[in-house]
Amino acid sequence: MNRRNFLKTVGLSAAALALPRTLASGAPRKDKPNVVLILIDDMGWTDAACYGSRYYETPNIDRLAEAGMKFTNGYAACAVCSPTRAAVMTGRYPARLGVTDWIRARFQGGKIPADKKNPSGYTGGRNHKVLCPRNALWMELEEITIAEALGPAGYTSCHIGKWHLGPDAQYPDRQGFDYNIGGCDYGQPPSYFDPYKNSRLADIPTLKPRRQGEYLTDREADEAAAFIKKHRDRPFFLYMAHYAVHTPIQAKKDLVAKYKAKTPTNQKNATYAAMVHSVDDAVGRIMAALEECGVAENTLVIFTSDNGGLSGVTNNAPLRAGKGHPYEGGIREPLIVRWPGVVKPGTTCGVPVTSVDYFPTVCEAAGTPLPNDRPIDGESIMPLLKGTGMLRRDAIFWHFPHYRGGIVPYSIVRAGDWKLIKRYDAKTWELFNLKDDLSETTDLAEKRPDVVKRLDAKLVAWLKATNAKMPKPNPDYQPRKKGK
Repeated sequence: MNRRNFLKTVGLSAAALALPRTLASGAPRKDKPNVVLILIDDMGWTDAACYGSRYYETPNIDRLAEAGMKFTNGYAACAVCSPTRAAVMTGRYPARLGVTDWIRARFQGGKIPADKKNPSGYTGGRNHKVLCPRNALWMELEEITIAEALGPAGYTSCHIGKWHLGPDAQYPDRQGFDYNIGGCDYGQPPSYFDPYKNSRLADIPTLKPRRQGEYLTDREADEAAAFIKKHRDRPFFLYMAHYAVHTPIQAKKDLVAKYKAKTPTNQKNATYAAMVHSVDDAVGRIMAALEECGVAENTLVIFTSDNGGLSGVTNNAPLRAGKGHPYEGGIREPLIVRWPGVVKPGTTCGVPVTSVDYFPTVCEAAGTPLPNDRPIDGESIMPLLKGTGMLRRDAIFWHFPHYRGGIVPYSIVRAGDWKLIKRYDAKTWELFNLKDDLSETTDLAEKRPDVVKRLDAKLVAWLKATNAKMPKPNPDYQPRKKGK
């Protein structure tokens, strides 16, 4: 059964039979929960006060945590954006999707091939020890998104903000969303101020300018509130995928001044702090709209990020490194889930959860079936949210088969407290016990070869099961001369 047949079957038979006539006939349903998924771009694990920041102010995010469950081991599926976004939308690991690096927009050289097929083969320079598989230029339309899974159950779906999963033919409205506000192939906005242009790009093609100088995060929040108010009487899915806090680092002057007046900590970039502040304001706007419309008690809210904070802009301490890196600073994220009547307020969970888990969780909450023609890598976290049990899996995985600056291709497995990083160039293994060494300062690979062997076996099996594209030896490899 392919994607289109799945949607048709669910829409015309299973969903119609399973749901009362009120929904099948078009009348609103009150019992199905609304879903709001807030995905921040580049927000680090410690970029909210409830996660330890003493410089950034996030009262609305903090209230969300007080009203729900805060996860201390929340992870992005990749240390860069597009793979995580694809994983969030599909419940499938980036390695399985072939989207393992950030997708180049057309203005960045992501030219659509004449045959309209995603790139294949390998690429690499002579100074690279391995050749790397070419990354996709889009997520294939055959993938089933959360919006497509929820559609047959009567949900109206809206995407706002950053998409970054391909050009026009792969925009959100081609992937099950009824509305697309701002989503295109850009990985960052040309500017955060209306009309959202710079010297290279004239606009955000799917977001019409409306007020000169309006801040993009405020505009996104306004659009989100308007969507909620318009669709309050039927179940809805809002994917609020902010462009912030990605570069360019731009913020409203009054907020920048506010943070310049504060005493800095290890986090001290006033403009970035102001961007975080605006994101927090947007969370407040969304929650206020839910309350105003009387649907807050029947809305599942998930708040998280797509990768770690960008080093040099924010500080991820006590985590090591940041965006792009295999260390915790690159992949560990804030994750908060609020669902009144299901999630006990003010609770904390230390079970590792990752981006692929949101798809099955949302489907279970909505009572809609998972696709049965493809592996869904994620596991519903409903037992954690309800406090009724644990997850079945014993490990989570990452795969980044690319060079990126000084970063070499790597894969990762985390099982229990152990984390193994496997590189395909330079030193092969790094092993850390995250319970004892959250900052990953002590490599135990040489002391615990038994753990390395056990975790590598898991990793190799997973790479094979997902048909991951692997780096391969470069026959033309020429090591750089020292000093060059």
